[in-house]
Amino acid sequence: MAPARTQPTAPPRIFPPVLGLEVPAVFDELFANAIVMLSNVKPLEGPDRVPRALLAGIPWGASTPGAIAAGCARYPSAAAVIDEHGSLTFRDLWRSSDELAWELLESGIGRDRRVGLLARNHRGFVQTLLAVAKTGADLVLLNPEFAAPQLVDVVVSERLDRVLHDRDCAAAAAACEVASCLDDRLAASARDARRSVRPPSRPGRMIILTSGTTGRPKGATHRGDGSAQGVAATVGRIPFRPGDIQVVAAPLFHGWGLTNLLLALARSSTTVLMRVFDAAQTLDTVSRQGADVLVVVPVMLQRILALGPQALVDADTTRLRVIASSGSALGGKLVGETLDRIGPVLYNVYGSTEVTVAAIATPFDLRRNAACAGSPVLGARVEVVDDQGKPVAPGSIGRVFVGTATRFEGYTNGGGKEERDGLLSSGDLGHFDPSGLLVIDGREDDMIVSGGENVYPAKVEELLTRHPGIAQVAVVGVPDPDFGQGLAAFVVAREGRELTVEDVKRHVHRNLARFKVPRRVEFLTELPRTTTGKVLKREFVQACLD
Repeated sequence: MAPARTQPTAPPRIFPPVLGLEVPAVFDELFANAIVMLSNVKPLEGPDRVPRALLAGIPWGASTPGAIAAGCARYPSAAAVIDEHGSLTFRDLWRSSDELAWELLESGIGRDRRVGLLARNHRGFVQTLLAVAKTGADLVLLNPEFAAPQLVDVVVSERLDRVLHDRDCAAAAAACEVASCLDDRLAASARDARRSVRPPSRPGRMIILTSGTTGRPKGATHRGDGSAQGVAATVGRIPFRPGDIQVVAAPLFHGWGLTNLLLALARSSTTVLMRVFDAAQTLDTVSRQGADVLVVVPVMLQRILALGPQALVDADTTRLRVIASSGSALGGKLVGETLDRIGPVLYNVYGSTEVTVAAIATPFDLRRNAACAGSPVLGARVEVVDDQGKPVAPGSIGRVFVGTATRFEGYTNGGGKEERDGLLSSGDLGHFDPSGLLVIDGREDDMIVSGGENVYPAKVEELLTRHPGIAQVAVVGVPDPDFGQGLAAFVVAREGRELTVEDVKRHVHRNLARFKVPRRVEFLTELPRTTTGKVLKREFVQACLD
C-alpha cells in the first residue's frame, strides 16, 4: 500500500508577484540551485572536479545516491565518514554499498518494498542508507533505543519487509522475524565490491518516525528526490563550506542528524560519528579532528557546557565555525552561555519532521533575542494565526503554521497535519517580536488554563533555568481542584546545590504572576528524555495522577 499523502498544494514561492503578474516557478528553482552551487564552490579547486561531479550525479538525479556519486567523483579519496574504525573514503562508501544493494535486490527488495534501518551513528548506517536508496525501496529509520515490543509494533504498523540492524540493537531485533544483522555483510561488501548497481526507475521514499512523545511513533513520508529549495534554505543561512569536517552528535535516525549527514555528503565534506553521545568525548573529538561544524540537540550542548570552563579552555575549538542545534527549544540561558563561552557560532534551527526547516536564528539574531527561533528561511512561509485562522498582531501569541517546498507527503497510517491555505500546523504556539523574529512560546497541547488565565509552561521553565541552583527543569499542567489546572515543576538541582520546594516557588513568585507559581514541585536526579533530547512530559503528568 502506498504511503498516504496530504492534499497537494502549491509550495511557498521565493519570488512574489511583480506588478500583479505571477513569476514562473522555474525561477524559484533556478535561484535555489544558484545558492546551492555557490555554497559548494571551493577556492583553487581543479577545474575538472565540479563538472565530473555533475556528470556522475546526473543518472541518479537529485537523490541520496546522486549526492554521494557526485562527492565520489569529485574527491574519491577524501574521507566521507570517520568513526571508531577509522576513515571511509567516498570511493569505498560507494563500492561497499553496491554489494549490499545487490544482496537486497536479489532477495526481492526494491520498488514498493520497505526496509527498516535500526542502527546507531557509525559508517554502517551510512552504507546501508545508500544501499537501500540504490534499490529504490522505501527506507524507514528506526530508533535504536526501541525495546523489542515497541520495535515489533512499529515493524507491523509500517509494514516492513526487512529490518537491517547493527550488533548494538541485536537484542531488540531478535523479536523480529524479518530482521538481519548488517555488520558482517558490510565487512564482506568492503572486500568483494565488484558489481555496480543501475539507478532505480523511481527513487524510494524516506520515512522518518515522529518522536512518539504523545503515543506511538508515526511514519512521516518524504520524497527521496529532495529539493534544491530545501538545501538552499539551510546553506543560505548557515555558513557550511565544501570540505568541512563536521561532528554529528545528533542521532542519524532523526531528521536533524540525517539532514546534516546528507548535506555534508553533497558538499564533499567529512562526517565524524560516535555510536553513543558523551559530552567529554564529543568535545575531545571536536578538538582532535579540528572540526568546523558541530551538530547537536540542545541537551547535548547543555551537557558539553556543564563540563565546566576549564574543559572548554583545554579543548581546541579555534576552527569551530558552526554549532547547529535543533530538535527542541534551546532556552535563553543556554544560548547566552554558548555565545559567551564559545563564541558567535550558534545557529538555532526551527522545524519539524513534517515541515522540515522553517526558520533559522543566526548568532546575530540570538544576541538580539536569545529566545528566538529566527526568521523564515528561503522559500518558507510562517504565519502566526488565531483560532479562526487570521494573522495575529506582532507580539500576540497564536498558532504557528508553516509552508515549505520540502514538507512531508503525509503519515503512513493515512493521517496528516491540520492545513490552512497551504500551510501545515507545527503544533506550536508562538509570536513575532518587534524586529520580526519568530519566538516559540510552547506546544499547543502544553498550554493550560489556570483560574481562567492562559499559562505557558515554557515561560516558567525558562525562568527556572536561570536559577543558579537549577540544572534542568520541566513544567507540566496537572488537574487542580481549585483552579481547574495548575502547574507542577520537576527539577534537577545543580551538583553541590541544595534546593527546597519553597526556593523554587519563591523564585517564580518574585518574577511572574501568582497563578504561574507551581503548586507542586518534585526533585529528580534526571529528566526522562527521548533519544533526541525531548523531555517525556507525559510521564510527569502520569506521575502526578498516580
